[in-house]
Amino acid sequence: MIYNQGKFIALEGLDGSGKTHACNLLKNILRKHKIQNIIIREPGGTPLGENIRNIIKNLHPYEIIHPKTILLLIYASRMQLIQNIIAPALKNNIWIISDRYELSSFAYQGGGFKIKKELIIFLHNIIVQSYTPDLTIYLDVIPKYALQRIIQRGKLDQIEKNNIHFFTRIRNIYLNLITQNDNSITIDANLKIDIVQKDIKNKFKKWLRTCKIHGIRG
Repeated sequence: MIYNQGKFIALEGLDGSGKTHACNLLKNILRKHKIQNIIIREPGGTPLGENIRNIIKNLHPYEIIHPKTILLLIYASRMQLIQNIIAPALKNNIWIISDRYELSSFAYQGGGFKIKKELIIFLHNIIVQSYTPDLTIYLDVIPKYALQRIIQRGKLDQIEKNNIHFFTRIRNIYLNLITQNDNSITIDANLKIDIVQKDIKNKFKKWLRTCKIHGIRG
């Protein structure tokens, strides 16, 4: 039978883990199965969200922005994204592929910036509510490799300029959270890109077969 409800898929991982490439891979797989889908990113995804993203990524050199301010800005962007993009898309059977979502808040703001998880949970209860991913794909990469890839890309944003200890804390939170998430797939993103993409493709198509979508066999 044809599945008559959109699905929400989130890609998570450190900067440099390959999330953007993975999003495009999933998009192409879904298109081949005639599943309408869109890619969004966090923070961002709406005009206001993109402005917020620019504030976070390019902080003013003469003003120190508090980590909790960043957290609140991210959830403001997330509210816009849920109300204006995610909710309407799912209602109209359009699948969502999100380059980051709420696990990033727990990992980056909770782990990296050491904000208490109780505050993040409080914001979750107000803003996110039931709009949680049907599937989370976590691209696991060790911080050393992630930082090498970030540097190779060129100019670093404010968050990417943090040290390896910052990213180690983030990865540790990710690993802890993902083990508690039954609706998740973990990918070893330390390997060569063709091997990583093959693993994503195989595991994602296996998950798709559980969704009872007409025409998906292998």
